[in-house]
Parts: sequence; structure tokens; C-alpha cells
Amino acid sequence: MFVLTVDQRASRRDIDRVDGLLDVMSNADLLRPFERTAGDEVQAVADDAAVVARLAVTLAADGHWSVGIGVGPVALPLPSSTRAGRGPAFEYAREAVDSAKNQRVPLSIRGTDDTWSRHAQTAARLLADVVAARSEPGAEAVRVMHTGVTQADGAARLGITPQAMSQRLRSARWDIDDDAHILLTELLRRADMTDSSGGTA
Repeated sequence: MFVLTVDQRASRRDIDRVDGLLDVMSNADLLRPFERTAGDEVQAVADDAAVVARLAVTLAADGHWSVGIGVGPVALPLPSSTRAGRGPAFEYAREAVDSAKNQRVPLSIRGTDDTWSRHAQTAARLLADVVAARSEPGAEAVRVMHTGVTQADGAARLGITPQAMSQRLRSARWDIDDDAHILLTELLRRADMTDSSGGTA
């Protein structure tokens, strides 16, 4: 199981962005939705590693959030309220978000299996670093490509030439996007395959 604890960065010098985040994430495929836990912090519970990978990278790359992922067991049945949840994954998520606050790429992962959690953390930080470095035109081009169109159709949608589209995607390093997310997803799954006694589930 995965618990995401997300805390707004530099909140004392910024507007409260939590309500906007809750609105954007309201349709995410989560076991328990993001919920404000205290101040400018939110938390969610998920069982899909691919969903966790996408959300964590997107939030960390945004620049406004410190992202902690806890990987491990949770107390079942889950309560209806996310913030009422208990179990090791919640504790790991707290450790992770505290660590993330001190990282250049503000994303950390803690879990029952420290080795696979660290591997997943490395992949997540590398991918978030790539995404965060994209220019707005490059990020826009990538968002269009994620809708499933061809580069030519994407260029037409953006009102640019196919050559310009190709250049934007190359600068955004879009060619590694899908494979990097697949890698991160697999590493998160492996981190989640170890039970609390250290054995493989």
C-alpha cells in the first residue's frame, strides 16, 4: 500500500494552495482521496503504483510541494477519512515528507523494504528533475502528446510546425518519459512486495 503525504513549500510566503490541489486531484484513482490533514499538508492512500508514480513526479516537479511516499502495510479496514488511517505506511510517509523538505528535488520514499524504496526514490527524483526543467512550451507539447495524438496532430493543435513540435519535445526530453514512468512504477511495486516481517508477499 502507498500513502502520499504532501506539504506546501514556503507556505508562509505564499498563498494557500491546498484547496486548488484538492480540486485538481479530486478525480485521481485513489483508495482514499487527498484530504487536508493539518495546515498546508494533504494526504492520500493508493494501491496503484502507476498512479502514485505519476502524482508524485507531477507534484514534486511543480515546485510548490514536498512529497513523501510511505510504502508498507496499513491498518484495515481503511477508515472513510484519510487522516484517520493508521499503520506503518502512514509512519513511513511522515518520515519521507520530512526528508523531502530538505532535498533539492523535494521527493522522498520510505518503506518496509529500504533497498527497493531507495531505488524508487532515485528514479522518482531523476524523473521529477527532468520534468521540472522543462520550459512551458516544452511541457505544453508533452501534455498534448499524452492525449495520444501524433506529433503532426499535436503540432496542429498547438498551431506550430511539425519541426517546432519535434524541437520542443526533444528539449523536454519527452522520449524518456514513458520508459522512466514504467521504471518508477516497477520499483514502487517491488518496494510494496515486502511484508512487515521482511518476506516477499
